[in-house]
Amino acid sequence: MSTVAYEIVDVFTDRPFAGNPLAVVYGADDLGGDQMQTLAREFNLAETVFVLPPVTDGATYRARIFTPEAELPFAGHPSVGAAVTSMRRGLFPAGKVVQECGAGLLPIEVTDAGRATLTGGTPSLGAPRDHGPLLAMLGLTAADYAGGDQAAARPASCGLAWVFLPVRRDALARIRVDVPAAERLGITDISVFAWSDGEAHARVFVPGTAVWEDPATGSAALGLGVWLVAAGWLPADGISSYRVHQGIEMKRPSLLECTVTATNGTATVATVAGHVCPIAEGRIAVPPFIG
Repeated sequence: MSTVAYEIVDVFTDRPFAGNPLAVVYGADDLGGDQMQTLAREFNLAETVFVLPPVTDGATYRARIFTPEAELPFAGHPSVGAAVTSMRRGLFPAGKVVQECGAGLLPIEVTDAGRATLTGGTPSLGAPRDHGPLLAMLGLTAADYAGGDQAAARPASCGLAWVFLPVRRDALARIRVDVPAAERLGITDISVFAWSDGEAHARVFVPGTAVWEDPATGSAALGLGVWLVAAGWLPADGISSYRVHQGIEMKRPSLLECTVTATNGTATVATVAGHVCPIAEGRIAVPPFIG
């Protein structure tokens, strides 16, 4: 039976059985996308990443990232997890590397201590959304809202877009997602967060999917920096640091350490960093080719 190697790691945590679990697969160079998708469904984690040889000049390696349902152009915890795990396996030394993925070439800095800092893609900001239906979809009320005219609910992205909704800290534990309501609103990715003095406490949801809540979401942490600058909650110029605490309600506490660079009130660059903790390793059968 043909097999490929894999590791399970926890990302955005320095201790096991916290953070966001990730499957990192090696030796899958000859697999088709449908075979990778089948393996991602088998692992049934938020994401599975396949580390492959690069095809673009300047890249250290290539990453293909799958949820149980679909391939993604980019995601944060697979990018951080793949970089640290590959360094530990000896694919490259600690230092600066470049990941090739569907969102382009992304710089990552990896340390011997098992920590990586990822620079996200080009920041973008979407139009404001009515927060009332979003709160109702989450089982919350108008009293739970913590935004305002400038700090409105809206999408933001550094490679993968999320809708950001600011709420009171005590509201996070009371969230109950109404999946049919999310479908009616067209909400597939939402980050609900409370903000105070450079610290965000967040819950991140992907309604209607196999893994509907994420314990640590690098792409959402990057996008949050874009939102914070636009809202005026971080400085309009220079480099600002902030931290995201996530996964607490899931009993998988995570810490994402971030920066955002802004010019004239617009975010230009965002980074997210965290540790990666190894959990398990083995081999898994190669699914039959389907396509």
